[in-house]
Amino acid sequence: MTTEPTSTPIVVVRHLGFAYPDGHEVLHDVSVTIEPGERVAILGPNGAGKTTLVLHLNGINAIQQGTIEVGGLKVDASNLREIRRRVGMVFQNADDQLFMPTVREDVAFGPANLGMSADERNRRVDDALAAVGATHLADRSPHHLSEGEKRRAAIATVLSMDPQILVLDEPTSGFDPAGRRELTELLATIGLAQLIITHDLPFALQVCPRSIILSDGRIVADGPTHELLADTTLLEQHRLELPFGFDPTRIPVGNVAHSDPPPST
Repeated sequence: MTTEPTSTPIVVVRHLGFAYPDGHEVLHDVSVTIEPGERVAILGPNGAGKTTLVLHLNGINAIQQGTIEVGGLKVDASNLREIRRRVGMVFQNADDQLFMPTVREDVAFGPANLGMSADERNRRVDDALAAVGATHLADRSPHHLSEGEKRRAAIATVLSMDPQILVLDEPTSGFDPAGRRELTELLATIGLAQLIITHDLPFALQVCPRSIILSDGRIVADGPTHELLADTTLLEQHRLELPFGFDPTRIPVGNVAHSDPPPST
């Protein structure tokens, strides 16, 4: 009797611990597994350790305790170049990733540093811009774009590296309702695994079938987003609040990534 082969998890974090030089412990025995194609939200109050956690995935934060693998490759100094290609980090402030005269040059920056030929680099850039609906922005200055356009360009800069996972830190920050909706629709079309830090709980419900709640550096819950957000006691214990009148139990399970929540009553 044979069994079907299983896919390699995109991210495996085992017993991760981290403390700042002053001794303050930020992460305590954190273990997480992300499968291919999963969209997972990381929720939690300010200071919970959310950003500290994700900055370990591509080696920005050096591992002090525990281990991390990305696509089966261990995150350590000898693998950082490949790890940083595999993990596409999209920071909260898109201006941190957009620094070239044009969007096209920003998107080409990573592939150029990998030594790709001009033809391959141009193909990567065109494909990445098309994937985020930003082909028309290619020759624009990134500094003259709207927040939504900047976020699309920033995502394209990491897609051009052919990553295995996108990691987004507060992607709806500064967005108006239309921009938020457009971002929701965009992320739902990207087939890569996604790990999304957000305080926007309705956005997490729309985009991520699974959520992890991090509090005081520990994982206190990991499960279906609609179940976690319906647990009012859990949310209160960890300083998480839904918008007034928002009822997560009214959102149809299984189709949340493609529709806005119905109006609350």
